[in-house]
Amino acid sequence: MAAGSGDRGMNVRVKKKRGVKASSRRWLERQLNDPYVRRAKADGYRSRAAYKLIEIDDRYKLLKSGQGVVDLGAAPGGWSQVAVERTGSNKDAVGVVGIDYLAVEPVSGATILEMDFLDDDAPDKLIETLGRKPDIVLSDMAAPTTGHRRTDHLRTMHLCEVAADFAIRTLRPGGHFLAKTFQGGTENELLTLLKRNFTSVHHVKPPASRDGSVELYILAKGFRGSPQPDVSEEDDDAGPLG
Repeated sequence: MAAGSGDRGMNVRVKKKRGVKASSRRWLERQLNDPYVRRAKADGYRSRAAYKLIEIDDRYKLLKSGQGVVDLGAAPGGWSQVAVERTGSNKDAVGVVGIDYLAVEPVSGATILEMDFLDDDAPDKLIETLGRKPDIVLSDMAAPTTGHRRTDHLRTMHLCEVAADFAIRTLRPGGHFLAKTFQGGTENELLTLLKRNFTSVHHVKPPASRDGSVELYILAKGFRGSPQPDVSEEDDDAGPLG
């Protein structure tokens, strides 16, 4: 889903104000001029990130009616909103469960747990709340930035690895895993783990990801079943996709 050609040519400038940092002014200008931000407000999504999942799902057809979905790092709720819409989850049969240590406004048709996914009891609580093995595990988690690029990369990669471990331990056979990572940074060990446990692995950068962003998504499709043993094998399925 494109953000819409009607936004082309619009450019809002924010006036300089004493006491306001230049970086804050640039961020505000970027938000005001971002067509996905405007589209999200018009469509009722919590954030522009909703369109990243929409675009990936439009391409790979992951979300289907009646599926069980776990949304890791759910705040502010945009991915949960999309998952609810595309699976038909509702208050009488909730099929979307999210988790975040930040408070999230209620999402109709989803249950959002306010707790840290890294807590020892979080994985069991997610599955208990969903009431079944998930068909899809989504993760848009990213560690709070420190300003040190290498440190930020390692911290977010750790979250991706923990999410992948959770997916492999809980997914139904044939299920899918989608998680945020960084360009040039999906570690070989993680790729090997995913290739061993899923039928295909792809790197995806949806159009809604900003041009200057290093974020990338890793998509593992077709979970093979119970975790596969660690064996050495060559596999070139995973690779950057446009």
